[in-house]
Amino acid sequence: MFHSQIQDPNPQASEPTSRLVGGTEYSWCRAVPTGTGITVLALLLSKPPDISLLQNALHKLQNYHPILRSKLHYDSPSNTFSFITPPLPHLQISAFDLSSTSQIIHDHDRDDVTPFHLILEHELNQNAWQNDNTCDTDVFFVRTYALNDTRWVVVFRLHTSVCDRASAVSLLKEMLKLIGDEREGEGIEVEYERKSEVSLGIEDFIPSGKANKPFWARGVDMLGYSLNSFRLSNIDFVDASSIRGSKVARLRLDSAETQRILEGCKSRGIKLCGALAAAGLIAARSSKCLPEHQRERYAVVTLTDCRSILDPVLSSNHLGFYHSAVLNTHDTDGTETLWELATRTYTAFANAKNSNKHFTDMSDLNFLMCKAIENPGLTPSSSLRTAFISVFEDPVIDESNGLHQEIGVEDYIGCSSVHGVGPSIAIFDTLRDGQLDCACVYPSPLHSEEQMHQLLDEMKRILVDGCNSES
Repeated sequence: MFHSQIQDPNPQASEPTSRLVGGTEYSWCRAVPTGTGITVLALLLSKPPDISLLQNALHKLQNYHPILRSKLHYDSPSNTFSFITPPLPHLQISAFDLSSTSQIIHDHDRDDVTPFHLILEHELNQNAWQNDNTCDTDVFFVRTYALNDTRWVVVFRLHTSVCDRASAVSLLKEMLKLIGDEREGEGIEVEYERKSEVSLGIEDFIPSGKANKPFWARGVDMLGYSLNSFRLSNIDFVDASSIRGSKVARLRLDSAETQRILEGCKSRGIKLCGALAAAGLIAARSSKCLPEHQRERYAVVTLTDCRSILDPVLSSNHLGFYHSAVLNTHDTDGTETLWELATRTYTAFANAKNSNKHFTDMSDLNFLMCKAIENPGLTPSSSLRTAFISVFEDPVIDESNGLHQEIGVEDYIGCSSVHGVGPSIAIFDTLRDGQLDCACVYPSPLHSEEQMHQLLDEMKRILVDGCNSES
């Protein structure tokens, strides 16, 4: 393994800037050390990455997006976190040769997954923020791995407080565009001129009045969330005592299956997230072999990108964490069809969003997340499970293009770890060239590979069979 240090050809003397993290960012600063919120974007390449071009592209990205060159600073006396942003990029690329990569793969080897998959899981469990409150820590890491003579992996690993899913998608697109321009000898220095300060957190962009909630209502909601958590069902825990890590399983459908599901959602006025959540709920209940009509209550977290509804509106490439969560609970007795439950789950989310609960309940959910971290015993079997499943309101939509072929991108997966506080299964869905491709992240060995593969196989069957039903 060797390191390549990016150097600024024209350094400018100036002081670092800093700002305290916002409320949502703070909850991630608390969650990531436990193992939840390590965001990874992994690319499988059929061509060796040009380290020089990659360095130049990352250099420009760090200049244009100050949050990518920031360090996370923890102040123990005040128990606060801050982003400290140096004036110059300092990213160090770690490159693993064949021998180093082979050892990592050997240490994690499983017959049922590819080396690319193993590298992704390996990165999801590399926690630079786990026990390092004594010094400032980078929020952005880049690594390259040589799988063999024809395949390479490039991995971006980020602290989720600085990169939500929309940020990761934007980051990938910008990086590929920059590398393509570098290959052609084109510069875009004007677009990527240096910016000095990190943007504000989501709370500072919420439109006036949208987050208002009477004190008594906040108290009632907090009590409701707390009490409901004791009545929630979960899929069985296989091993609740061993040290946990995040693993990934993929749920993929072909173009025809995907199109039928999308058409089914459109005809009912709902979104794909409703169908995914419903399939998960049905599969979870059926995994328990319960008596017919016995009701179970599960929690569903739906994440929505708020950029388009903030004040001012933020662009899609405005990096940071600007998602908000809506928590709903749903009863199921095993008699519901996919579309009946999908309509119910999506309608509950849509009604909550129309009532601004993604803003009014933001601080409540952040507070409860931190309380669960401090008191694992408040969750079933001290599992830190706060919901059964999490989904995104909208999928990532991606179409292959000439640039992918030029750089040699064969596959990529973007997701975040969940083995600290969070759901039993987190769905990161992408519509890639018209096909549904979901990276499904779960905590292991709290849940086993066999258990998750059975759950996802059942979810796929429910989705496919549901497309053949009009009910």
